[in-house]
Amino acid sequence: MKLMKKKLRLKKIKFIPVNVPKVFKEEKIFVKDCLDTNWISSEGSYVKKFESEFANYNNRKFGIAVSSGTAALEIALKAFNLKTKDEVIIPTFSIISTALCVIKLGLKPILVDSGLSDWNMLVNQVLKKINKRTKAIIITHIYGFPVDMSRILRIAKKKNIKIIEDSAEMIGQKYKNRMCGSFGDASTFSFYANKHITTGEGGMILTNDKKFYKKCMSLRNLCFGLKTNRFDHDDIGWNYRLTNVQAAIGCGQLKNISWIINRKREIGKRYTKLLKKNTKIYIQPLNNNFSKNIYWVFGILIKPNTKIKRNYVMEKLLQNKIQTRPFFYPMHKQAIFKKMKIFNKNEKYPNSEYLCKNGFYLPSGVGIKNFEIDYICRILNNIFKIS
Repeated sequence: MKLMKKKLRLKKIKFIPVNVPKVFKEEKIFVKDCLDTNWISSEGSYVKKFESEFANYNNRKFGIAVSSGTAALEIALKAFNLKTKDEVIIPTFSIISTALCVIKLGLKPILVDSGLSDWNMLVNQVLKKINKRTKAIIITHIYGFPVDMSRILRIAKKKNIKIIEDSAEMIGQKYKNRMCGSFGDASTFSFYANKHITTGEGGMILTNDKKFYKKCMSLRNLCFGLKTNRFDHDDIGWNYRLTNVQAAIGCGQLKNISWIINRKREIGKRYTKLLKKNTKIYIQPLNNNFSKNIYWVFGILIKPNTKIKRNYVMEKLLQNKIQTRPFFYPMHKQAIFKKMKIFNKNEKYPNSEYLCKNGFYLPSGVGIKNFEIDYICRILNNIFKIS
């Protein structure tokens, strides 16, 4: 009987995307309200509601909703009013947005490598690279665990270095029982479709500093004049607004954040249980000393001296209707930055290079079904000939 059920389920397997988000009833109700009242632009009430509720959820005073996580980084960094060539420390193992926000503002990105266990920026390297030219650090949490921030935050406060806590992949995560996104001078988030909360596209800046908040609000909205002439702009800003419809979706998603986080961890636990006998791969633990893995994605790292290579595994999974994504490509290896000669070509970041060459992640969206996870693990283990 069990074998028959398994065969029936296998017949249902179609294509398994790397991410399937979940839309709840609240989003539909709130979006319908936007459409019924004709408030679809960034001036609608759901924008303020989403900003307030999301800031409150993360124990911050102020929220600034923007069009993407990349926009959030650009606005937050510019709001610090740093000078050209001031140095900003960032991880090399990250999405390109982490470097773009620095380079676009004429600042100098200083790279650090990442660890092979949690895949986050190495704290000791961050501390070693701090000097009198260091004016900001972007602490980017990667994939499942947050950066161990304590020492960075302590030194930054002592030396008056600005901190952006990039929590794009950490919505709902905690560091030492305190919400990720509640640390530093500012924190940034992404609401892209593969994040824990999605608005399709979108982002948020959070802060406790009212002056900084007002500056960010101005920068996201073309720096319109506030006194005598609206169209006399007082700085170079962006049209990086979030629409009322997107914010309405965000409000609905936020009402279900507990379910989303629980489901993410259920997905991680199921993958872990089914893959733990596979000695050819490294998977992150469920917990570390200061947090519980939130599994933005479920990452796989092929161990050294394994004959089967990452690209082959990904190709075989795709042949079996399973979509995957490779890990981030390091900043110092990016073609555009080589062309621009942004980084010293002699700099080496061996851990990040190993991660990008040997890491990939499996379908991890909250919309995935348990039988699909079981199928993925069976195929993956078969590739490595693990029974």
